Amino acid sequence: MTNQTRLPGTNSDELPRELIELGRKLATIQLPDASQKDIDTAYSRVVDSVRRRRRILALVQEALSQLRLDIKYLMFDLDVTRKERDELRERLEN
Repeated sequence: MTNQTRLPGTNSDELPRELIELGRKLATIQLPDASQKDIDTAYSRVVDSVRRRRRILALVQEALSQLRLDIKYLMFDLDVTRKERDELRERLEN
């Protein structure tokens, strides 16, 4: 097996360095076909899991950023609404 089958389209930024190193080491050892297939399957599952977790983390970070922005807009809107309320009260009193 080659590194390409174990790490298809892998970017060093996408997977942890240790996982890439493990894939390279697994590619160099020769095992019986059944064992090799089991290890390849397990490694592929781990790689998929790491990628999925990174995508989820990116989505959560993006959602948090959007939430922070929304809160800033709401705080601004609340402040303006309070000022308008106070101005209207002042006008009504005069």
